[in-house]
Amino acid sequence: MSESKTTKFITAGRDKKWTNGVVNPPVQRASTVVFNSVAEKKHATINRANKTLFYGRRGTHTHFAFQDAMTEIEGGVGCALYPCGTAAISNAILSFVETGDHILMVDTCYEPTRDFCDSIMKKMGVKTTYYDPMIGEGIRKLIQPNTKILFLESPGSITMEVQDVPLMADIAHETDIIVMLDNTWGAGVNFSPFEHGVDISIQAATKYIVGHSDVMLGTAVTHEKYWDQLREQSYLMGQCVSPDDAYLGLRGIRTLDVRLRQHAQNSLEVAKWLATRAEVDHVRHPTLDTCPGSEFFHRDFTGGNGLFSFVLKTTNPKATTAFLDGMQHFSMGYSWGGFESLVLANEPSSFNALRTVANPYFDGTLIRLHIGLESVDDLIDDLRLGFERYNSVIQEHALTQ
Repeated sequence: MSESKTTKFITAGRDKKWTNGVVNPPVQRASTVVFNSVAEKKHATINRANKTLFYGRRGTHTHFAFQDAMTEIEGGVGCALYPCGTAAISNAILSFVETGDHILMVDTCYEPTRDFCDSIMKKMGVKTTYYDPMIGEGIRKLIQPNTKILFLESPGSITMEVQDVPLMADIAHETDIIVMLDNTWGAGVNFSPFEHGVDISIQAATKYIVGHSDVMLGTAVTHEKYWDQLREQSYLMGQCVSPDDAYLGLRGIRTLDVRLRQHAQNSLEVAKWLATRAEVDHVRHPTLDTCPGSEFFHRDFTGGNGLFSFVLKTTNPKATTAFLDGMQHFSMGYSWGGFESLVLANEPSSFNALRTVANPYFDGTLIRLHIGLESVDDLIDDLRLGFERYNSVIQEHALTQ
């Protein structure tokens, strides 16, 4: 009997061989695995890559349950685990490139991804070409004979551009280029990577998978063609995670669907309110047509979450500071995906360092919000008071001119 995706969040990874008769797989901590006979040791050695207890770095039943859950949710045949999302990205790339290769990297990628390409990849002799996230069919012109990977992130970090993933994946596959996607925003819930041509789906499970801002964790799920190489190369680079962290990732999955639906409902209400504000130039929420690529969002995604941005009409660092400093329910902090609301500001000049081919050239400050699970009324009141502080500084500045 088939089950809906909503049900799968409850059942995924709960095979009896992992749970041993209880609801949640126990936390199994181990470095050394001991064998009672030569035959047992040989069996474990032969099957060490197939969810068999062999050595702690290969995983325990806790890890195996979490890996099963991720592949059941996202698709594919296997899931590699990493100590954070950045490790998942860098090691997925490292698993498939060698000196002389070429990578196509979306210009709106997560900042540490850019730093990795500009430092480690460059030092290894792997060239990176950054491309406009909205390039679509134009990606064909950037493909070189040595292009190994097309890397996408959709929606993009900070500025939220939604890419035409299926089109670009089809073009990449014409020359057997591996398509990798930072799927953290979709969280395996709202975007099904393998149904849209992705080969390797990467997540900072730190964010929505865990959902409580208390664990660093990364995942990379892939299909049969690339699973053996991703698994073994990541193992050789020493990638492993704590069983306690894997357990918390698994526990987060149980409420992932319901949490995301509430995040999405809250964020859309806040986004629509922000769109009415005189201070706001436009809102970059993927469900709204003011966000680049929103048509692809409506075509390819099944829902939203709490992360979006909005752009102010002006830039005034002193006024932005006043807006941020008095918040009661929004905290300033990196990352997102927990139950709490967060806010960060990006002045227009900051994009000069972050972008090389797709600088959005905002006239005003960009504010990125993560809308948590608090009362929407409380969050809107917090933002309203923030705008009052912001406007007070703007007016004071105007009087002194």
